[in-house]
Amino acid sequence: MMKLALPVLVFSALWLGQGCQSKAGKDQTGSTSDSTVTTSTESASADSPTTTSAADSAATDTTAAAGRKLSPLDSLGMIGPKITGAILPGKRILAYYGNPHSKKMGVLGEYPKDEMLRMLDKQAIPWVEQDSAKTPIQKALHLVAISAQGAPGKNGHYSMRMSDKTIRKVIRWAGEHDAICFLDIQVGHAPLGPEMEFLKPYLELPYVHLGIDPEFALRTSGAKPGSKIGTYDAADINEATQFLSKIVRDKKVPPKVLVVHRFTRRMVTNYKNIKLDPNVQIVMNMDGWGPPSLKRDTYHDYIQTEPVQYTGFKLFYHNDMKKVDLRSKHKVPHLMEPSEVLSLNPKPLYIQYQ
Repeated sequence: MMKLALPVLVFSALWLGQGCQSKAGKDQTGSTSDSTVTTSTESASADSPTTTSAADSAATDTTAAAGRKLSPLDSLGMIGPKITGAILPGKRILAYYGNPHSKKMGVLGEYPKDEMLRMLDKQAIPWVEQDSAKTPIQKALHLVAISAQGAPGKNGHYSMRMSDKTIRKVIRWAGEHDAICFLDIQVGHAPLGPEMEFLKPYLELPYVHLGIDPEFALRTSGAKPGSKIGTYDAADINEATQFLSKIVRDKKVPPKVLVVHRFTRRMVTNYKNIKLDPNVQIVMNMDGWGPPSLKRDTYHDYIQTEPVQYTGFKLFYHNDMKKVDLRSKHKVPHLMEPSEVLSLNPKPLYIQYQ
């Protein structure tokens, strides 16, 4: 199997409102990517006014057994899958990724809610049928809740926080569909700690988990998102693990899942120093797109050979279909089947579609 001489998978294109481009690059290069959202209708600050949906308004007017009124977050805590223990490895997570404000970022925002959820249900079927172990599927929605931006913005961080309304909306979509929800952070130039703190009220819900994306962590380099691939060190991942572990201990909720995206070596440094915690399940997610042979090589080079705990694999409904795999029997581009992904070692337990 070819190793470092191979181009790495192209990372998902940064959407800057001017169209998107993607091109292959070496381990240290960058290109534009579709993994971020820019929208004039979205709130960029945690302090911006929020709008309460009709469902949440009704919940707010409901009196709890203790005699107090339920907040919108309280109402979200009353729905969702009833998970009492660790999700992995007993289940395989199948997630739809994106943002409802962008059709370019992924399937989560590309289709209307009901159609998207029907697609998720249908997509889950072959993952059990083609799995010799018949591992049950835990469906998930993976929201980019803090999005990297091509301009510094009011906060100067090249990032934008989604509004409370948007975040609660997607969590509700997940909860009402018996799915878990991931909130993904693209920090831009912001420190990770305050961004996690912003998401803490949602992460305290038992079925809400965290994703962090080194691709857009560019604080140390000072580069603009989309111009260079960012990086996280083991210390950053340990910080996220400790943050989630404290939530688990304080709120007495089941272990959290932490997804870390990766498709180059420099995206995660000092992986041997990543510390495991019984309250947090760490997934290193192969996040690049390209023909199947290149995706397999990237999985081997940056996920399998630098193991942490659990592994993930990302599939792109559109970008993976751009090129024919010259190292396969296929004459036209094809999206990898579950059986192909499940032939990897170790078998990924987190599957993400964009």
